[in-house]
Amino acid sequence: MALSKLDNIYRQVILDHSSRPHHRGVLSEATNKIELNNPTCGDVIELQVEVKDGIIKNIAFRGNGCSISTASASMMTDAVMNKTVEEAQFLINDFLQLVQGKEVARLEQLGDAAMLSGVAKFPARIKCATLGWKALEKAMEENGTATFHHDHQEEE
Repeated sequence: MALSKLDNIYRQVILDHSSRPHHRGVLSEATNKIELNNPTCGDVIELQVEVKDGIIKNIAFRGNGCSISTASASMMTDAVMNKTVEEAQFLINDFLQLVQGKEVARLEQLGDAAMLSGVAKFPARIKCATLGWKALEKAMEENGTATFHHDHQEEE
């Protein structure tokens, strides 16, 4: 019974992030931009990040995606806000491990995103959950020099 109540809480948090995503919108002073899509299911994210002195000062996203994709992107923005780019990369790596069912040392630092660990049971949804996180990773790799489009293909 307790596990069922916990599952319901997790579902509610995911639904809240999906229906009222945090940091949804456009930044006026983005230093890093990317558009990434998941051709498997049609999810698309446009991510904008403002990095100043190596710190993520602001972040916003828009696009179309399923509830898991939208909720995960919302959770990601909360987790990385005011973190250094290096700290964000650690969180990205932890999240990518988490949704593959692997142990994560810094679980509490993922915030609400830790609630997406159950995605590991649904391999087809892993790409949805990782889309925003992969977008952030790719945007940081590009150092904000240009907006580019990239098809998100999950490594086998």
